[in-house]
Amino acid sequence: MIDPKELEMDLHECIKTRRSMRKYEDDPIAKDKLTRILEAVRWAPSWVNLQPWEIIIVDDAKVKAALAECVPESNPGRKSILAAPVVLAACGRQGISGSYNGKPSTIYGDWVMFDMGIACQNICLAAWAEGLGSLHLGLLDHHKAAEVLGLPDDLKLYELIPIGKPAKEGTAPKRKELAEFTHRNKFGCQVQNEPSR
Repeated sequence: MIDPKELEMDLHECIKTRRSMRKYEDDPIAKDKLTRILEAVRWAPSWVNLQPWEIIIVDDAKVKAALAECVPESNPGRKSILAAPVVLAACGRQGISGSYNGKPSTIYGDWVMFDMGIACQNICLAAWAEGLGSLHLGLLDHHKAAEVLGLPDDLKLYELIPIGKPAKEGTAPKRKELAEFTHRNKFGCQVQNEPSR
């Protein structure tokens, strides 16, 4: 199995080799590693630097079990909540990102989901750089999970992220070629495979 700490890992290598992990060893996560993962959230960009996130570190077995009950049995990530030594609950404050003077600034309204996506991906990349696997888990009963976590009304749970030492090596799913999704200047003007400059 690839140990990302043994790789001379730059950002590009980290992005290419990170996988969604659903099986974990029960080894605890060292405090310094968890701190560095949380620092990756701290430094994530957000709408006018509002930093709308709140991260709940869940390491209590009873709380993890209650959160697992919020995930459908059909979701293959459900067991990962129980298996991982730590689950991060990524929560965001609604109604502040994407607004100016209390009014939405773009046609997309609240920008919090965009900000949370950046923060959550930072978590997963930082975890991988620390030799730990992770999983973006968003298919769940968010209202029930919010009750488990004791969230106030203005704070919403966006996803759960189990983190731990992977129990097996992940495999890369097929990816589109660049020419299949890149366009030059206007949609439909495909970018052909060009040599790097």
